Amino acid sequence: MAVNRVPILKRCRSLGLEPMFLGYDKKSRRTLTRSNRKMSEYALQLREKQKAKFIYGVLEKPFRNYYDRADRMKGMTGENLMVMLETRLDNVIFRMAFARTRREARQIVGHKHVLVNGKSVSIPSYQVKTGDVIEIREKSKGLQRYKDILEVTGGRAVPAWLDVDQENLKGTVKNLPTREEIDVPVDEMLIVELYSK
Repeated sequence: MAVNRVPILKRCRSLGLEPMFLGYDKKSRRTLTRSNRKMSEYALQLREKQKAKFIYGVLEKPFRNYYDRADRMKGMTGENLMVMLETRLDNVIFRMAFARTRREARQIVGHKHVLVNGKSVSIPSYQVKTGDVIEIREKSKGLQRYKDILEVTGGRAVPAWLDVDQENLKGTVKNLPTREEIDVPVDEMLIVELYSK
């Protein structure tokens, strides 16, 4: 399995991203010196795609598959793509504040700690649907790890499209998010322009 091993803060600097969008509260002390050269249209489009891939932890081939599926769906391709990325199981675990970062959420899902509608799901890219009940399995709820996570993520705002009971490590997907509810600094129209060439 391919794994992205790029240092987080270094990648955030190169993409001009705040680490808080990834769940990190660190700040890089280094500043990135950029030349005054104007970025080409292609460079801007590529950077937006790389931002989206990096934030959600998706590699190139699966990202392309998401785009193709979003293109076949009704509605705006860019919005469909963002909704599909946002409703990945690992991202939903992160949004529910059951993990400090999306990478940690991916690990929690991969280690079979998560139940969707009472069934164990270990696929981070699993697409959640409206009405799905997502919880940490009973055996894992008592682990010190989740007490530590809730201490750190306790003050994190949970999106309106999710209903979360943090005491019991359980949540429900009330409805699919709209683009306005997705607070990710990505211009999806540039990604659509890049792929539609």
